[in-house]
Formats: sequence, C-alpha cells, structure tokens
Amino acid sequence: MTPPNSSLPSDIHGFISHDARERFLRYTRVSTASDPSSTTRPSTSRQHDLLSILAQELTALGAHNVIHTPNGFVYATIPENSPHIPFGLMAHVDTSPDQSGEDVKPLLRENYDGGVLSFPDDPTLTLSCEDSPELKDFIGDTIITASGLTLLGADDKAGVAEIMSAVATFREFPTLRHGRIEVCFTSDEEIGHGVDGIDASRLPAHLYTMDGSYPGELETECFDALGVTVEFHGRGVHPGYSYGKMINAALFASSFIAALPKNERPETTKGREGFFHVSDITGNNEHAIVRMILRDFEHSKNLTRLELVRSAAMEIQNRNPGATITVTHTHQYENMREELEKHPAVIERALNAIADAGLSVRRKAIRGGTDGSRLTAMGYPTPNIFAGGLLFHSRREWIALSSMVKAVETIVHLARHHTTA
Repeated sequence: MTPPNSSLPSDIHGFISHDARERFLRYTRVSTASDPSSTTRPSTSRQHDLLSILAQELTALGAHNVIHTPNGFVYATIPENSPHIPFGLMAHVDTSPDQSGEDVKPLLRENYDGGVLSFPDDPTLTLSCEDSPELKDFIGDTIITASGLTLLGADDKAGVAEIMSAVATFREFPTLRHGRIEVCFTSDEEIGHGVDGIDASRLPAHLYTMDGSYPGELETECFDALGVTVEFHGRGVHPGYSYGKMINAALFASSFIAALPKNERPETTKGREGFFHVSDITGNNEHAIVRMILRDFEHSKNLTRLELVRSAAMEIQNRNPGATITVTHTHQYENMREELEKHPAVIERALNAIADAGLSVRRKAIRGGTDGSRLTAMGYPTPNIFAGGLLFHSRREWIALSSMVKAVETIVHLARHHTTA
C-alpha cells in the first residue's frame, strides 16, 4: 500500500521518514564549519569528525571500498543488485562560516500551524511566512530549525542525511533494484574547494549533487564565479602630524567600495541578475584588503564586472599619488549549463525521478554554485537535486521533514531510471 503523499509503499515510506530524520538530527550536532582563511585541506579538522562517522556508517550498511582520505573525502561503493547503469551521489559535510555552527541544537516543530516560530536561545529572533513564504506550503508538517544562536546546517547535512538514508533504504528493502552507486562526501564546498584533490577514478560517468533547496527543484545552470582581492597600500603617520604625509589605505578602500554600482549588490538583485559582493574588509592606514565575489550567468559579463573593479581601483590610485592598489582574481567555477546540455539523459532521469516522487518539477538556475559546477567542467555532468533546506547560511535556516523524505524517494526513483544508456 502506498500512503498519502508518498510515492512508495507505507513500510518503505515509514522507514525513510524515521531514518532520514534521525540521521539529520545526528549530523547537525557535529560542528563542521569551513574556514576561508585556512591553508589546510580540509580547512578545518572538525570536518573529519563527520566524515569519520559517515565512513563507519557506510561500512556498517554494507558499502564496499569505503575510504576516508586525509584531504577530506569519503568514498564508498554501493554494490549493484541489478544490471542498471552506475551513477554517483554527492553532498558536502561543511557548513558556511557566515554563521556559527558550534553546538547546534536542532528543534522539531511538529504540526506547524502557519504562525510565527520563536527561538529559545534568542527571544529576539523569529521565523514566519514573511521571512520565508515557503513555510505556508508546509502547514501540518514537522519543521526543523536550530535554537537561535547558530545556523541549522541543512546546507548540506540534509543532502548528506538523504544520501545515507537512501543507502540504508536500499539495504533494508533489497527488492528496490539499482545498479552500482558511488557515494562521495566532500569538504570545504562552502569556500569553493569542495572538489580540490578529488579522486576522479572513483567517479562514474554520471553524478548528482543533493544540495538544492525547495522540493522538486532541479538545477542545471549556475553562476559563473570570480573571486577578487583588492589590496590598498598606503603610508601611516601620526594623525596629529600627518599633513601632506599620510596616505590612508583604509580610506581608499572605503572610497573604492562606494564607487561600486549600488543597484548591483546581492540584496538588490534577483533572478538572472548578477552582482558585486564585498565579503570581507580588513585594514588600517598602511594596508587594507577588500575581498569580493563577482557573479553572473555569463562569463563575459563577469569579465566586464572585473574591468569595472580594475577601473575603480585605478581611478583612486591616480587621484592619490603615493597610493598603490593591486587587483588579483581567481575563476572559482563556471556555469555548468552548456556542458550539461550535451548530456540530456542525465537531466531526463533526474526530471523523471522527481516527478515519480509526486512533485512538480522546478527546473531553475542556481544563484550560486555547487561541487557539481566544477565536476561538470571536469567532464562529469552533475546536475543538482533539491535537498529541502531554506534560508541557508542564516540562523533562521529551516527544513521540513517531508522535504527530506521526498529527496530520499527521488534517489530511489533515480536508481530505477538508470536502466538505459
């Protein structure tokens, strides 16, 4: 019997609902924030804490060739029980450093009534349909948040829990047919290093990241991404005796930021609009640094943004003799659209799996990127499937239990659809 709102029989649905919830609650309690200032790989040793847990659990679930690497990966092979086409599933264990991920206390808000949710550890913080209109779609559901002082970590521990729950489901219900499935958990995705040093020999031809948001979403396009560092070199002098002598690097940095287009910031753009984002400022009179990310869906438009950054820096330098300003950049990842379009079968299987899970398919472009962005550029087409979380990188981050269940169901159907080349 298939229960209401499920695409699978009641015993399988019940197993998934309990298993995915317990795994997610367990994983969120492990601190795994990455660190953009670190030079190690992974950037924080605590990411190994969760990777180690996952490796042990995969082994207990009967996975083969389980490896936990020093550079922050866990690989595992789920043996086939049917001659289906192999595919891969990926998620990242790190959480964003934008908010604290220490001592996360996940809360289950059962039978959500559509009202305002409060947070016990910060009475000033609330979550409502005004903050996240999607909440109204989950009235009667179980909503999971943190306690108010931290992010929840649904990005991407929801994806991790869903993949692990799918593995457990395949083991518990061997009548669910699937080919070989390669599982890979990465670290440092939040700081742009998720696939640095990945062992490509462990990757099948087709991959899927479980790192999206609203149920039913399939992301096959992403931002083109540039990381930019602008350094301002000045000359510090005692302020009481600095007439004609001081060259204030911090002031130049401020002028530079003010020169950027005010209508092209993250908070003023949406849809397919790109932006300039100042992510970090440090400095003093002698030396100041502005770190930025530039985002657009077309690389040519991002290069135009880079030229504007260079022009703004040069103009400040020209107006202030003695100042030295340098601009450096890295191409962090590129839009995966064109490469994915060469592999329509990968996209079609994901679309069919989402539909079979009883969801309306929402194909969209990511205003960001995933590990799949870089993997696709490496020749491994990797669309991004929803994981269910919303308000990522925020203390208001939340996820509905039904969203995680639907994600696991989607994986089950995805395995079934890998039957033809």
